[in-house]
Amino acid sequence: MADDRRSRPDDLLTSPFHRKRRICAFCVEKVDKIDYKQHEVLQRYLTEHGRMRPRRQTGTCAKHQRSLARAVKRARHLALLPFVVD
Repeated sequence: MADDRRSRPDDLLTSPFHRKRRICAFCVEKVDKIDYKQHEVLQRYLTEHGRMRPRRQTGTCAKHQRSLARAVKRARHLALLPFVVD
């Protein structure tokens, strides 16, 4: 029985733990550079407390997660985004 589940493609598994893999939104839109001045875009990748969301929650790839973190830190430094939300 366990061999049957392993031989099936992932899309045929009905378990709630096998979900469809998230695709990076920046890769889909073919964004080369994430701008720190677009605070509306960056706000979506922060929690309600002002912390950055991890890759596993947002679905961004490693390359864009690094540039996203850099943009968020720059926006915080210029007071476009808060460091901590009260």
